[in-house]
Amino acid sequence: MIGFPILSLMLAVPAVAAVGCLFLSDRNARWLALAATLADLVLGAVLWANFDTGGPQWQFVESGAPVFGRFGWSLGIDGFSLMLIMLSVFLMPICIGASWQSITKRVPEYMAAFLVTELLMIGTFAAQDLFLFYIFFEAGLIPMYLIIGIWGGANRIYASYKFFLYTLLGSVLMLIAMLWMAHEAGTTSIPVLLNHDFPVAAQTWLWLAFFASFAVKMPMWPVHTWLPDAHVQAPTAGSVILAGVLLKLGGYGFLRFSVPMFPEASAQLTWLILGLSAVAVIYTSLVALVQSDMKKLIAYSSVAHMAIVTIGLFAFNRQGIEGAMIVMLSHGLVSGALFLCVGVIYDRLHTREISRYGGLSINMPRYAVLFLLFTMASIGLPGTSGFVGEFLSLAGTYQVSTWATFLCTTGIILGAGYMLYLYRRIALGDLVNDDVKVMPDLSMREISLLVPIALVVLWMGVYPESFLAPMRNDAATLVARVERARPAGDSNLQMGAVPAKTAPVAAAAGAE
Repeated sequence: MIGFPILSLMLAVPAVAAVGCLFLSDRNARWLALAATLADLVLGAVLWANFDTGGPQWQFVESGAPVFGRFGWSLGIDGFSLMLIMLSVFLMPICIGASWQSITKRVPEYMAAFLVTELLMIGTFAAQDLFLFYIFFEAGLIPMYLIIGIWGGANRIYASYKFFLYTLLGSVLMLIAMLWMAHEAGTTSIPVLLNHDFPVAAQTWLWLAFFASFAVKMPMWPVHTWLPDAHVQAPTAGSVILAGVLLKLGGYGFLRFSVPMFPEASAQLTWLILGLSAVAVIYTSLVALVQSDMKKLIAYSSVAHMAIVTIGLFAFNRQGIEGAMIVMLSHGLVSGALFLCVGVIYDRLHTREISRYGGLSINMPRYAVLFLLFTMASIGLPGTSGFVGEFLSLAGTYQVSTWATFLCTTGIILGAGYMLYLYRRIALGDLVNDDVKVMPDLSMREISLLVPIALVVLWMGVYPESFLAPMRNDAATLVARVERARPAGDSNLQMGAVPAKTAPVAAAAGAE
């Protein structure tokens, strides 16, 4: 095991660097931000290398003296947290690199905002105290609000206010629920609360209060409307981190709080999750088909992919939960890469209108190949990260609802439609526009940003065990926790159930 508080160090590095950036020139602020994010990436690699797969559920635990009786500094991770922290520290240096040339206004403040975002994301996934989680979870709004509002597009003020108000409103209800939970259970420790049985009558209200916050963060239909506006107005790196990590906060919340802490309420309201998710997959896919703006199309695809996450999380079985986690990781990489691909050609032509492009594979072949890989990963082509997660998530959901599985699968087919349509209109055909003809192919800086993501997408698709192994015990623990409340599905593939035809045979074997 590691002999120093590595989680606190991973929080301290971006915190100190963020303050340092404010006192440096534009050039030095860029280099300091890059160095700090790379340092956290190295620490993340050390964290993963020393994680005891199959060992204790909570590892690298750090605890401080309680403040105000109960609230205290308490950090620790399990397999779920580890994977999401790795996603965060992997994407952050790429975001700094993507902003290297495109951001020229108030560069030190911009870099500081991204470093604070990294600090808050890692803190959210590592917090083991209820109110410490809430502080990290909600404070993440502030730097992203500033990134969109200061360095965003022409309509950035509207988008930033909409983003802030949507996500803040639901969180007030969650805070009230947390106060009640701390009073009822007598503790704010998340590991203790995970095994505390709240009264069934209260669970529904607690579940709805948490749902109000997490559904907006995901975002679930119909509270998703802030996302397309935020993505369109955000700078490229802002879109990458918003889609790559910040959307995962809602999924992590469902996984950490809603399902294990309120299992009976989760089972009773599974129909709501499955219904909203099925509508989201189909509706947002149809909306994506008619988009003329590349960023809006990818933003609507994010809503559809997050719906695959929610159905997996509420499948109450290991395949669904592991599949939902892999979809979150895959979507973080693939959607981030797609936004980077949009940023590459936006920097050259300064428009996101799909109709302005065409035939880019002729004069930008390296770009066309990488864009094709990420398009196929978004669709879920076997051999890429997208396939593994979607297959597991839908296989788990099938045990709960065949109808929800059928509807969400049709949405995936629609997803193939709009992504291939997007690729055809941008990369294939003839070079019609003169300004597109002179667009240069990827620079070395841009290749160094996209190739690492491409390699991890293929790694996850070819050998997903690397990512599943750290989470396997945690998924089993979660399934065992909610088994008592598991809803009866409409499929015959219930885990552990004995098919009717083989029951007499099994009984006879037992008698012998």
